Amino acid sequence: MSLHLARFISRRLLYLVPVWLGVSLLAFSLANLAPGDPAELMLVRQTGQSPSAEAVAQLREELGLNGPAPVRYVRWLAKVAAGDLGESYRTGAPVLELLVARFPSTLELALSAMLLAILIALPLGAVAAIRQDSITDHFARLVALIGASVPGFVVGYLLILLFAVTLRLLPVAGSDGWRYLVLPVLTLGIGEAAALVRLTRANMLEVLTEDYVRTARGKGAPSHTVFVRHALRNALNPVITLSAVRFGRLLGGAAIVETIFARPGVGKTVVDAIHDRDYPVIQGFILFAGTVFLLANLLVDVMYPLLDPRVRLSGAERRYRASL
Repeated sequence: MSLHLARFISRRLLYLVPVWLGVSLLAFSLANLAPGDPAELMLVRQTGQSPSAEAVAQLREELGLNGPAPVRYVRWLAKVAAGDLGESYRTGAPVLELLVARFPSTLELALSAMLLAILIALPLGAVAAIRQDSITDHFARLVALIGASVPGFVVGYLLILLFAVTLRLLPVAGSDGWRYLVLPVLTLGIGEAAALVRLTRANMLEVLTEDYVRTARGKGAPSHTVFVRHALRNALNPVITLSAVRFGRLLGGAAIVETIFARPGVGKTVVDAIHDRDYPVIQGFILFAGTVFLLANLLVDVMYPLLDPRVRLSGAERRYRASL
């Protein structure tokens, strides 16, 4: 690893610290601003009756909810730094263990959906740009428009109606094997592919007009070499960035799909937690999803210099080379 690349990565790591603190503050604030008293809700759930004010006050003291919000935030942050996200109000299980146990199912779903989206978007977007205004181009734009316009839950219900109810080819709910993964992946992947198709097509159209592409063509380079080595490679950087951002959204936004298909992932867990006012789980999920999102963006930042050496140059070097 070169010195410039090491400095580049070090700066990105430092930038993560204040952003992560902002995410933690957001997680703590959202959970605490939510309506309802968690202590009262816990007692109602346990006894089935309206609790007395003394019982609510005692439980609030036991849960550490009576102090000022800034003090409670600092205490919570100190516990988080030690790897403790608290215990679920509903089950008493450690939140971190709960999220880690459910995360593989969500990760499997998000990775599969993103892989499907990339496999659809890259060839379709590239071919649409190369054959601009052809039938292939119009087809790709129509697919992208439909995929971006139809909400995911509508796609999910249409897929259930077709493949599970009418054709009886695939199961609707559960997570026991790959057949249970097909419909959720299609539901998420179609929407992601739509966004990536449009971006890939737009970037390819822009890159194909660059001087170095015309030069490669003028030197008699084969068409596939011009498109793949010179055009597609340089058009990929924005696509990679968007893929990482969309992947972070997939991890956090799989809740609806996991609920529709009854998959025991992190998303369904937090939906159940919101229903039960289980604030430690909600806080832990927001912080967990935010951290994963930041790490995904860090991975993109690290990949950028590897794909485009110009990124790893210092500002002085870029100005010097631009002056030549």
